[in-house]
Amino acid sequence: MLETVLDEWQIALEQKKKELEACQKEKEVPSCLKCDQLLHCELREAYVKAVYDSMSKGQTGGFEF
Repeated sequence: MLETVLDEWQIALEQKKKELEACQKEKEVPSCLKCDQLLHCELREAYVKAVYDSMSKGQTGGFEF
């Protein structure tokens, strides 16, 4: 079995994902898009930032999709 080692960016992303999923469950919505706080949600903004940080490993600048 291959063991996956998470770096600090992936760990932070997993934590933010769990927080976001807990919020969705609490508000009984299947997605943030169904939430009335979508455009003003600090939790979702923190999750999006964690996604970008995990992709760039904290480096500034853009990246290719």
